[in-house]
Amino acid sequence: MRDTIKFLKAMADPTRLRILRLLLHRDLCVCELMFILKMEQSRISHQLRILRDAGLAEDIREGRWINYRIPPSARRSLRRMFEEVLKAGPEDLREAARDAQRVELCMKEEVRKKRCVA
Repeated sequence: MRDTIKFLKAMADPTRLRILRLLLHRDLCVCELMFILKMEQSRISHQLRILRDAGLAEDIREGRWINYRIPPSARRSLRRMFEEVLKAGPEDLREAARDAQRVELCMKEEVRKKRCVA
């Protein structure tokens, strides 16, 4: 029962849902999430900790970088949940489109290389 409560609490926050939606598409580091979501490091790190504690995100060290991703065990069920249960309304679609544009800009500007301190 505790795992279910952790899961539901983790899913009950708009910022965490945005992070999950982003991580379903690609692995990202904290500085990239900061850039995309326009939020400070402490807030992103706090949200990632909650997602990790619920088993919805994991951190992977790649050289000097720590990337966050959806664990393979949770990927399929989260994708299905976003597609079937959390059907996006017009505002959600606009927000997702803005986030996708910010991801593209983040990659184009090589935010990780320029702004991240590893």
